[in-house]
Amino acid sequence: MAAVVNSASWQPQEEGFREICGLLEQQISHSSDKSQIWHQLQHYSQFPDFNNYLAFILARAEGKSVEIRQAAGLLLKNNLRTVYKSMTPVNQQYIKSELLPCLGAADRHIRSTVGTIISVVVQLGGVLGWPELLQALVNCLDSNDVNHMEGAMDALSKICEDIPQVLDSDVPGLAERPINIFLPRLYKFFQSPHASLRKLSLGSVNQYIMLLPAALYVSMDQYLQGLFVLADDPASEVRKLVCAAFVQLIEVHPSFLEPHLRNVIEYMLQVNKDTDDEVALEACEFWSAYCDAQLPPENLREFLPRLIPILLSNMVYADDDESLVDAEEDGSLPDRDQDLKPRFHSSRFHGSDVEDDDDDIVNVWNLRKCSAAALDILSNVFGDEILPTLMPIVQTQLSTTGDAAWKEREAAVLALGAIAEGCINGLYPHLSEIVTFLIPLLDDKFPLIRSISCWTISRFSKFIVEGIGHQKGYEQFDKVLMGLLRRILDTNKRVQEAACSAFATLEERRNLRIVYDAIGTLADAPNYLDILMPPLIAKWQQLSNSDKDIFPLLECFTSIAQALGTGFSQFAEPVDTVSAGVQYDKEFIVCCLDLLSGLAEGLGSGIESLVSHSNLRDLLLQCCMDDASDVRQSAFALLGDLARVCPVHLCPRLSEFLDIAAKQLTSPKLKETVSVANNACWSIGELAVKVRQEIAPVVMTVISCLVPILQHVEEVNKSLIENSAITLGRLAWVCPELVSPHMEHLCKHGAVPCLCKYFCLLRLKKLICANYCCFLKLLMEVLQFGSTTINMTYNSNINM
Repeated sequence: MAAVVNSASWQPQEEGFREICGLLEQQISHSSDKSQIWHQLQHYSQFPDFNNYLAFILARAEGKSVEIRQAAGLLLKNNLRTVYKSMTPVNQQYIKSELLPCLGAADRHIRSTVGTIISVVVQLGGVLGWPELLQALVNCLDSNDVNHMEGAMDALSKICEDIPQVLDSDVPGLAERPINIFLPRLYKFFQSPHASLRKLSLGSVNQYIMLLPAALYVSMDQYLQGLFVLADDPASEVRKLVCAAFVQLIEVHPSFLEPHLRNVIEYMLQVNKDTDDEVALEACEFWSAYCDAQLPPENLREFLPRLIPILLSNMVYADDDESLVDAEEDGSLPDRDQDLKPRFHSSRFHGSDVEDDDDDIVNVWNLRKCSAAALDILSNVFGDEILPTLMPIVQTQLSTTGDAAWKEREAAVLALGAIAEGCINGLYPHLSEIVTFLIPLLDDKFPLIRSISCWTISRFSKFIVEGIGHQKGYEQFDKVLMGLLRRILDTNKRVQEAACSAFATLEERRNLRIVYDAIGTLADAPNYLDILMPPLIAKWQQLSNSDKDIFPLLECFTSIAQALGTGFSQFAEPVDTVSAGVQYDKEFIVCCLDLLSGLAEGLGSGIESLVSHSNLRDLLLQCCMDDASDVRQSAFALLGDLARVCPVHLCPRLSEFLDIAAKQLTSPKLKETVSVANNACWSIGELAVKVRQEIAPVVMTVISCLVPILQHVEEVNKSLIENSAITLGRLAWVCPELVSPHMEHLCKHGAVPCLCKYFCLLRLKKLICANYCCFLKLLMEVLQFGSTTINMTYNSNINM
């Protein structure tokens, strides 16, 4: 391949060009050997100008098919993610110079691919590293050429989606931030005759609702007027984005909608019936968002008689719902491997925002499920108030007969399950009749009615179990139990799953006290442990490290270790020796990390002998840098647990651990990896109180990461705010001489006021505890006196 001298003189060699094009052509062929082609492309990627060839093919190989050029672009994008920062500046410049002219390419697939690559380059090199880009985008947006406008808008929308903060930052050489330059042009495109430009511009602005830069804040009225104009747009994709904007605003900045709230609710009611299901789905999200935002219920109350019938109507299965196809499958056929869903392990999370996954999470979120969820949350907010509107419709649908009306009957059963918690007081006098009505539906002709009846019955499991004490209640429980057991043997797999889940819920209600007693007996009875643990460890040693059945066993060990504490020490070594299997798949690594966390929590300092005779520290550091967020999440949880009980073994690589943990707090995809950031922040705080002054070299780096989080307390995950606040307090506690000189800076940038505001919110919610009060006293003392010595009167009360 040609040696690169400078970006202007680089030219591909004909032979290399032809060979790479040939490989790309084979790659997009359905009949080719993908593995062999991948190895050949890997061979070419060793040449320093390989990515230049890909850029050339994308931008200039007009004699080749669009598919080949697009394949070159996608391969270039993936390569740049890993090698861009190590490329020579000349090669970087060549690729960028080839991309910009393609913004106005005639083919939209080429424009879209170029936009994706541009976003990746900006993620890796920033706007400052590509000064020509902003002007090129402005020129294209201001042109009258549709291709140029759409190409620039496509690239800009991807930048806004992937790294919105880049455009809301100061750029040397620019008099104002890029967002100030682009926002007026985006508003202008709201009125474009081209639906693609309206969609891209609105989607781009929507990305800034959460961040709320000053440019959007001061032009909010113009933005809202634009939304109202686009509300009845003929393009369904635009209407969907309008709904998404209102949902986001009601979630994070409801005050902006207050003057228009009545009109917004009227609009959402209208589009909740939109002929396009995706638009209706986005509109339906509004009701849950409104309730979650804890806004005054009275604003919504008068609309309930119109809203509830719409939700019930949307809960009826659509004709193209994938569940209808699944329900028709022949249950007599044996299960295939892909029918047996694997068991997945969940990572450890240090915080207060842990939510259980929905039982139905593997399925696609759709209008039916969203409507049921909205009805559920409305019932929790308004309680029995919704029953006079809801129950007549439910009763009418349940009384319909004939095969044609089965979907309406099914939706009515779903509605009963959805309101089971929120309307329990109003339903309670009739629950015996409701359950009696549901039992025969377990044997209904239609599998989806049998399935939903299992779920709805499980929602009333508490009432069913409480009734066992009297004869009629026991008879009803027996009928429910036998009905569920019949459905476990159903010929339909979906019904089997629902019946198993309902049966487990019913038995959990029935046996919960027994389970608690058994755990207590186990923890206090070492003789029984001597009987139970050897076969468990034998089973552990029999399973290969790639066997998914090892996950529940690992979780069992974790629970026992946490319950027994130091009593588990005699079993720790045989369990720990097998945990060297961390070299296997990611899920196994997560499970092993969580087991080690359980051991650290249970054994306390007793784990020190296990850690000192292993290479756990080095393996843990690798896990903290792993690409998989689940692995990093559990790794930082273990880091914090080890910091509590044996920090001395972390000290040799302390600076590396702290540096990696701090980087998690500045991830451009913080929303998607908030659990990782949360655990990383928590682990920094745990390390701080143990190693004290040894954390000094990274104190200011960590604080610079915490300040942006604490400046946006209304927009960031609650647990991350909580841990950030505590970690900041811990840093001030252990290194006051470093923190106090910068308190003026923290105040200037809003961190301390926001911190105080957050704790005030906690106090209002009755969640504040003595530790937080003492922390604020400490922080205010550092702020007030700027002293290198803190009055340790508070120390005895602080569980740092």
